[in-house]
Amino acid sequence: MVEPKDIKEIKTIIDLMKKNDLSVFEIEKEGFRLKLQRGPSSQAAAVAPLLVPPKAAGTGPESAPASPKAIESVPLKEIVSPMVGTFYRAGSPDGSPFVDVGKTVTEETVVCIIEAMKVMNEIKAETSGVIAEVVAENGKPVQFGQVLFKVR
Repeated sequence: MVEPKDIKEIKTIIDLMKKNDLSVFEIEKEGFRLKLQRGPSSQAAAVAPLLVPPKAAGTGPESAPASPKAIESVPLKEIVSPMVGTFYRAGSPDGSPFVDVGKTVTEETVVCIIEAMKVMNEIKAETSGVIAEVVAENGKPVQFGQVLFKVR
């Protein structure tokens, strides 16, 4: 199971991949395997942690573990919070949400507001696609790097 501290480390690796223009990153450590691959849109295209069973005692280094099956799913892009604050889906309490599931967004589409230190900050999608999921809860605190929306 991937723990919250592991997710933070994975996000750090993704940021380093973007910063250093790496397209693939793979690591295996203590029965845990992680492969990250950036897609054509320069976004982290797949985060697929694969659990590899530890080798049984007495097996030689030349014996390969059983082939793990990759997680089969359409990779979703994530819109993450650029700051700590309070997440709001609409511009006012009575207003309709900026975006909802099924809405098409572009890089410049405002998707929410995050209030930080009494300042309302409009957050743009910074990616193109269709909103697949609203992850953050309206009116609740969010952390830096927390996923707000998932986009197809």
